Amino acid sequence: MNKKELKEFLDEKVILYNNPNFIESDPIQIPHLYSVKEDIEIAGFLTATIAWGNRKMIIKNAHKMMDLMGNSPFDFVINHKEHHLKSFNNFVHRTFNSVDFSYFITALNHIYKNHNGLEKVFQNSATKTSLQPAIHQLNNIFFELPHQTRTTKHLSDPMKGSASKRINMFLRWMVRKDNCGVDFGIWDNLSPALLSCPLDVHSGNVARKLGLLNRKQNDAKALFELDANLRKLDKTDPVKYDFALFGLGVFEKF
Repeated sequence: MNKKELKEFLDEKVILYNNPNFIESDPIQIPHLYSVKEDIEIAGFLTATIAWGNRKMIIKNAHKMMDLMGNSPFDFVINHKEHHLKSFNNFVHRTFNSVDFSYFITALNHIYKNHNGLEKVFQNSATKTSLQPAIHQLNNIFFELPHQTRTTKHLSDPMKGSASKRINMFLRWMVRKDNCGVDFGIWDNLSPALLSCPLDVHSGNVARKLGLLNRKQNDAKALFELDANLRKLDKTDPVKYDFALFGLGVFEKF
């Protein structure tokens, strides 16, 4: 396919998958339980954090996280006491356990009370071309408090070579305005043009088959390459093609 044909093909797939039916089988359904901005942010952030492995298990355990916070994530983050975290003791999703979950709540409390919330952290550190430096700064702020070393692996850092798939997915949810009822677009101070594709095994394999990505590893360098090619197709909303790449890989076995 030439560039025009490729764009038409992918645009059709975006229309096919970027609609409310997508929510039913995707972890994005968890933040869709809420209507208050901060509840959506925290539910989305925690859900994205555990979004690896079996999708049904991700959704099941994300629901469990919400239940453990009384289904009021922002209120819990802001007002919880130390003893409330004991209810997390049996929580585990793959390698993310109660120790990690408890620290994430503590760190989010710190961010909302001392750094004006998640959106402000990203807004303050975004560059004119990318949100990847802001993900790095989030890591710095997130781990300002005493923490176990094991917990740092659950928040990736592009400056350490990671494609940061889960945090880029979270940013897509928060920043991108799709007018289709899937992505929220509640962070008005950041441009969708700055978003990076949530690069994983599915989107990476499809991107390589379509000639959008040559690098074999799914790392920060691959993400830079894929972003550059997706922005050639749509510079204002490049990450809409995540729906096409993911849908082709997961649902069509492309």
